[in-house]
Amino acid sequence: MLKTRFDNFPKGKNFSTILGDFLGKGIFNVDGDLWRFQRKMASLELRRNSIKSFAFDVMNNEIQNRLIPLLACVANSKDEIVLDLQDVFRRFSFDSICRFSFGLDPKCLELSLPISQFAISFDLASQLSAQRAMHVSPKVWKIKRFFNIGSERKLKKAINNEVVGLNQQLTSCEQLRELHYMQACVYESMRLYPPIQFDSKFCLDDDFLPDGTSVKKGTRVTYHPYAMGRMEELWGVDCLEFKPERWINKDGVFIDENPFKYPVFQAGVRVCLGKEMSIVELKSMTLSFFRRFHVELAHPSHHIPRFSPGLTASFRGGLPVFVREINST
Repeated sequence: MLKTRFDNFPKGKNFSTILGDFLGKGIFNVDGDLWRFQRKMASLELRRNSIKSFAFDVMNNEIQNRLIPLLACVANSKDEIVLDLQDVFRRFSFDSICRFSFGLDPKCLELSLPISQFAISFDLASQLSAQRAMHVSPKVWKIKRFFNIGSERKLKKAINNEVVGLNQQLTSCEQLRELHYMQACVYESMRLYPPIQFDSKFCLDDDFLPDGTSVKKGTRVTYHPYAMGRMEELWGVDCLEFKPERWINKDGVFIDENPFKYPVFQAGVRVCLGKEMSIVELKSMTLSFFRRFHVELAHPSHHIPRFSPGLTASFRGGLPVFVREINST
């Protein structure tokens, strides 16, 4: 699917149609020549040192001027405040991506944690688009879209709000790569909780999987990074344990895994172009966070993570925590 027979397993028209209203004909939602052209252009841009430097500056500014002050305010409050860390990180990511990609600043991570209609519309559009795939037949959501009712009406409104919000706002590091154990922690976390739980492709012509399984033309084939990260035959008897050491060799150096065993960033021709940039962002934020703050689950005894449906994975109910500043003495 991702390597030797990549061209025979595109995202497919069904997938593109489901996300068409939300993602249009962007790189995440197309195949063939249109995808190759966009990927080539994106790859050329993301390789430039000036782009990498700009991305790091945006991220560092968001960390130092918003994330750290927000956490300090919560940690030093006279009242014990429960903070939804998932919401905070979502705001951090949304601000950073918008500032880097579009040149706009949603300011979602300001101290007051403002409600951004743009961000709300984006999340709602993402969730409703993903729910299209859960219908028994695509005819269900297509009929709703035709008559502009129910979830399709909400989706249309959310997308329109996105465009309005975007237009309004548009008009108005090498040391990190050496932190081997931290890199191992990042990869181990995503092994157990990948940002994309599963990915589907559609078979273009009759084919066979490596184990001999016959796949007929038009069949939807799904691989599941979440499940793969918990397979004993891939990761051993301790596959359910959080064990960063599995990524470290005897010399203390981080060793990457075969991407087809660990397809968190996909693998092969369509591997994520923003992989390295996202890893640097995660490590930068983690360093800044844990140098100064201690985090404790607000409900450790009964907080069982459960996923909410969406294009990206998130915990239902968020991640409520207490944040305390580490005593410098």
